Amino acid sequence: MTIREALRFTAVVAFLAVCFGGLVYGLYEHHWLGLGLQVDKLDGVMNDGRLAAVKFFTGYVIELSLSADNVFVIAMIFQYMRVPPLYQHRVLFWGILGALVMRGAMILLGASLIARYHWILYLFGVFLVYTAIKMLVTREEEHEGDAPADGVVLRLLRRAFPITPTYHEQHFAIQQDGRWVLTPLAVALVLVETTDLIFAVDSIPAIFAITTDPFLVFTSNVFAILGLRSLYFALAGAIEKFRYLKVSLAAILGLVGVKMLVADLLKDYLGPNFNFWLLGMVAAILAAGVIASWARARRDADARHDMPSD
Repeated sequence: MTIREALRFTAVVAFLAVCFGGLVYGLYEHHWLGLGLQVDKLDGVMNDGRLAAVKFFTGYVIELSLSADNVFVIAMIFQYMRVPPLYQHRVLFWGILGALVMRGAMILLGASLIARYHWILYLFGVFLVYTAIKMLVTREEEHEGDAPADGVVLRLLRRAFPITPTYHEQHFAIQQDGRWVLTPLAVALVLVETTDLIFAVDSIPAIFAITTDPFLVFTSNVFAILGLRSLYFALAGAIEKFRYLKVSLAAILGLVGVKMLVADLLKDYLGPNFNFWLLGMVAAILAAGVIASWARARRDADARHDMPSD
């Protein structure tokens, strides 16, 4: 898949998300399927059509922006495992299916816990603020050179299963000497799934900072994960150009964490529709990070062009 095709597919998924947002408006405005009849435990209001659509779009933008960081880690895994480009589609396809199942289970668990213990929302908020601060203070050099082979998951996988040294077309497992053995493609899939699970620890609390409605939380995750496949092919080759992406993601996590901690105060000062403000701030932070990265990359390119050649 070329970058142009990846961007085209990303635009299609974004268009489908917009269309689904219209469907969300109708479902909650008319209480179809019983949606919108319960009070959202985060802000204490019932989600009408407009508010539900705003929460869906806010969650979608946050999840999609956080997925961008996931894309870069997947690119490192593919590079380390030397996954042929022909088979990367297969790993991403099954990785997306696995991510949907895992996140669905985590969302149901999180919604169940919040329904019983409201104080968990504040715990999520503190965790997000801590994660944001950690992202800002952690130096890039501390992670450079870390290979997936050094990870616990890969070591356990090699101890538990025999693994072939070479790829066998698109197969995840083959039979050798009467027994099943894994191929490096299966190892790459396990690493991708593990990576998504780790990132979900941040992203799931982040979406619960927008709403505790399981339907809105899960559907926003679905569209963000569907866009992840095309985002990989669009961004994987331009990792170094997004210099300020980490800062933007940290700011977004910190923002939604603080919002989760002071949701009651925000509702008193800004009204029940304060999520409109949050959506605008998230979009502005993400746009600022992209523009700043683009400007820095262009300035560095101009500086290299102006350097005298030997």
